[in-house]
Amino acid sequence: MRIYDILSYLESKFPISSQASFDNCGLLVGDNQATVKGVLLCLDCTEDVVEEAISLGCNLIIAHHPLIFKGIKKLTGSNYVERTILKAVRSDISIYAIHTNLDHAIDGVNAEIAKRLGLVNWRILDPQPNVLVKLSVFVPVTHTEIVRTTIFNTGGGNIGNYDSCSFTSIGEGTFRPLENSNSYIGKKGEFSQLEEKKMEFLVSTHKLQSVIHHMLQVHPYEEVAYDVVSLQNVNTFEGSGMIGELPESVNSIEFLNHVKETFQCGTIRHTELLIKEIKTVAFCGGSGSFLLPKAIRQKADIYITGDFKYHEFFDADKQIIIADIGHYESEQFTSELIYRILTEKFVNFAFNVTKVNTNPINYF
Repeated sequence: MRIYDILSYLESKFPISSQASFDNCGLLVGDNQATVKGVLLCLDCTEDVVEEAISLGCNLIIAHHPLIFKGIKKLTGSNYVERTILKAVRSDISIYAIHTNLDHAIDGVNAEIAKRLGLVNWRILDPQPNVLVKLSVFVPVTHTEIVRTTIFNTGGGNIGNYDSCSFTSIGEGTFRPLENSNSYIGKKGEFSQLEEKKMEFLVSTHKLQSVIHHMLQVHPYEEVAYDVVSLQNVNTFEGSGMIGELPESVNSIEFLNHVKETFQCGTIRHTELLIKEIKTVAFCGGSGSFLLPKAIRQKADIYITGDFKYHEFFDADKQIIIADIGHYESEQFTSELIYRILTEKFVNFAFNVTKVNTNPINYF
């Protein structure tokens, strides 16, 4: 099995195109055509993690956080990023990052947090706009089923918890084949009319090119008439953060104790516990202070994330409890999430979860 086989599967579920604009997901170091000997999963790729991969005989490291964020002009080993890259290259180890594309997925990092907290009815806190289009294609009646099935099989027509969604209307198509044409039907130079179906599908922008490519392969026309219309609709199954409910309201101190125990926090930095009973919980793995206004607007009782700055705590404005549990702590179970995703597909291949604690923050 090649490295490509594993990475292409991950990207079919979590497209790189869904990453945030600032991010750097994908294969950062190595050759995707190399044969996989072993895979090590981690939150952060450090020198110690590469050393662990070497000891385990792994030649692929899949990390949540990208090792390379900024441009690198020299590789002299002057900092931990350069030293980690050099150690990986010398040992023929590839490094891959699956970051905000995993954060933005409905079944990604934040879903793992929701499950750990025991929440129900969880949903995306800030759904992503401009990631849906409407694909309309005109098809002769004889080929509607094969075109529809092909589009469904390549990811078109998925709406939330539903797939195979489309709308079909019947009309009349007209055309005249010119001299150099190779028409499926009709004679050169003669005006033709035939019954056609207009088929419409909702398609994620991340899957659009693949859907169109496969649709064109099974469509009988030499020149296929189709439209792609950008939509302002948000995709409620893709975006930042999540919000959900506890099955029953819980005292705020009791809930914070539950959070601290679940995420093994050294400490929780929080605002005043003005809300005594917690029912609705908003959360975001990693650095999520930018979503606080969304959590307040959706009337969450508490917002859990990491990396809040001092002055940002004032933005709670006595409307919500902010609970900063730490960046590493909020995402520490991501490696186990990736492990489950991969072992469900590659059942006969051994994946390893790092035993290295890469949290750079310690508590005294």
